[in-house]
Amino acid sequence: MSEKAEQQHTWITNAKLPVALLEPDTDLDLQSADPEGLISADIRIEGSRIAEITPPARRQGKEQIDQREGMILPCFVDMHTHIDKGHIWPRKPNPDGTFDGALSAVLEDREVNWDAADVRRRMDFSLRCAYAHGTAALRTHLDSSDPQHKISWPLFAEMREEWAGRIDLQAASILGIDRFLEGFGPELADQVAACGGILGAVTFMMPGLDEALDIIFQLAADRGLDLDFHSDESLDPESRSLRHVAEAAIRNDFPGRVVCGHCCSIAYQPPEEAEACLDLLLEAKIAIVSLPMCNMYLQDRAEQRTPHARGVTLLREMRNWGIPVAVASDNTRDPFYGYGDLDGLEVLREAIRILQLDCPLREWVSVMTRWPADIIGRPDLGRLAVGGPADLLLFDGRNYSELLSRPESGRRVMRSGRIIDSSPPDYRELDDLMTGKSLKGAA
Repeated sequence: MSEKAEQQHTWITNAKLPVALLEPDTDLDLQSADPEGLISADIRIEGSRIAEITPPARRQGKEQIDQREGMILPCFVDMHTHIDKGHIWPRKPNPDGTFDGALSAVLEDREVNWDAADVRRRMDFSLRCAYAHGTAALRTHLDSSDPQHKISWPLFAEMREEWAGRIDLQAASILGIDRFLEGFGPELADQVAACGGILGAVTFMMPGLDEALDIIFQLAADRGLDLDFHSDESLDPESRSLRHVAEAAIRNDFPGRVVCGHCCSIAYQPPEEAEACLDLLLEAKIAIVSLPMCNMYLQDRAEQRTPHARGVTLLREMRNWGIPVAVASDNTRDPFYGYGDLDGLEVLREAIRILQLDCPLREWVSVMTRWPADIIGRPDLGRLAVGGPADLLLFDGRNYSELLSRPESGRRVMRSGRIIDSSPPDYRELDDLMTGKSLKGAA
């Protein structure tokens, strides 16, 4: 995506900043924030960095952006996505909107269509969407069953190099945890390590779960890899693999970072059982990422019946327990979620509504910025800090009600101190891919 050749602005004036995203080394009186946790400020940009954050003043000079009391956020950190699956909906929709329907549809499309050229085109399109909306770092899960891992992982390594300086990219493997009982684990772990990735799997209740978890934890420890799981993506209270992951992390004294995504079923377990699991998660130092849009789309879906459940995890309880938490986009226009555009503001807005993260909202703005940045090992991102990157989102909304009530499609995205062209790519670019082989009757 080309960037506008605009002059570099020295000052962004008359802005509203969330105190929750500010570092303490500013000249602001943080106690003067309004009831929403917003404070008025000016920001001076020097080169690609934030040089000062000061109280508002009447500044003179042409090199200014007047925010007119509009809010500023740091660029988003989207720590759970699937850009290898993205944008296949037109050629492979989900026949009934269910989780099983999504699994079958993706499997069929992957086996027939996912060569390197197809995956590269869709991944690049996804990244251009994310960049246009203001994402600075993104973690994607890559379908890693044999032989797809031989295609997608080398391709991801190439894409990470191509996108360096625009989006910081991470990747984690995804396949059933049962595959680690079949001897495939070492080959995959070596592939992930060679590409600088994160080892991951889908955990669910099955015979041999603890053995499979010990294998994947040992493979990761031996190679210095972090772990990222999909766990308990269902409303079944008997689905307790999250607890098993925490016990495995403790049992193996795992030295790396561990993330678990989804974790829906814990919300339907008895309080004493859920709280025992939270204790284990805290002891194991496991972070949790909720995917509210995708889970609300898939969970509790039945023909001719209105859903009763929201399909989200115990995010407030986890945060109160001291467990690191975040939200993320998850799937984008594929059988697992037919919508989305990797827009961090949409994810933040919908998470606040679905999970009721308001009243008060103050710290929860961190759930798509500061907190995921910390979880994925990028504490330089997701906050407003003197000396930090001038990767900023300039919104018209002057408070959370205004910010979260409109799409803010006219937002200005600043990267490395310059306003970029934030036009997302046209869906028509992918039209030729949407007549995939599966639609031509290929086996």
